[in-house]
This record gives sequence, C-alpha cells and structure tokens, in this order.
Amino acid sequence: MAAATKIFAAQGLSAPTAIIAKEAGVANGSLFNYFQTKADLLNQLYLELKTEMAAVSLTGLPTESDIKHQLFYMWSRWLEWATSYPDKRRTLTYLGVSDEITPASHHAGSQAMAGIARLLERSRENGPMQDAPLGFVVSLMTALAEATIDYMVQDPANAKNHCKVGFDAMWRIVA
Repeated sequence: MAAATKIFAAQGLSAPTAIIAKEAGVANGSLFNYFQTKADLLNQLYLELKTEMAAVSLTGLPTESDIKHQLFYMWSRWLEWATSYPDKRRTLTYLGVSDEITPASHHAGSQAMAGIARLLERSRENGPMQDAPLGFVVSLMTALAEATIDYMVQDPANAKNHCKVGFDAMWRIVA
C-alpha cells in the first residue's frame, strides 16, 4: 500500500501495476496475489487512507470539551495529517474522484468518517446549515480544508495561523 500510495501520488492512478510492484520490491505478478485487479487495489487503498485519516483526526478527541473545541481538535489533526503525508493526501484526492472506486467503497469510506460526521451534525444543530444536507456541509468543509492545507504547505512558518483561520471560517459557516 505504501508503494502504491507513492507511485499513484507521483504518476496518477493510471500508473502501471508493474511500477508499483517494483517499488514494493515484489515480482509484478505477486501484486495480484493480494488484489485480483488494479481496481481492487484502488478500492482497498481508498478505504485504508480514509480510515487512517479519520482515525488520526479523532484519536484523543477531548470529549469533555465543548463542540467547538472538539471540532477544532479534529480539524487540526486532519490538516496535520494532510500536510505531514502529502503523498497520501494527493492519492486520496485522486481516488475520491476515480470512477474505479465502487459505491460500496464510497459507503465504507463514509462509515469510516462517521465520527467526523457526528461532530459536524452536533456543530450545526442550531446554526445556519442545520437544514442543509450533510453531504453539502461535508463538501464545504472539505473545500475549506483543502484551501487551508494548500496555504499551510505554501507558508509553513504560518501554518498554525492558517489552520486557525480556516477553522474559524468553517465554524462561521456551520455553527
């Protein structure tokens, strides 16, 4: 999976499996001992990256704190993961828009993100987005996160400030 992430981040999802196998240090055919098809590899990688991102974002969540503090904690951890692992971020972005990712994998990915969705639901209970579809709210949050991550990467000396400003914008939208 690490080899696939590295190669897909560098070459896109059309990268040949032979290059992935070489990067992993295994024979080309060996890759298909683990995955029947390249699409199976893509779907498994999608789920692995979604699950990792969600787990990192929620691990240590200060559940005794108010919802704003919890959401900021999750946001900060998510953005830290994305800026610390640019290959994983890029690959997950590619996979998120790939036609190869099955509806079942998209559903499983959403399930992996269920804790984050619950935080968003709680944060918008009385806000202007309370009646908006959750998917729309998630799309807005993701767009703000991606813009914030880009600024954090481009200006690492001010990354913490960019993270806070991005969160404040998101908070004003949902809460």
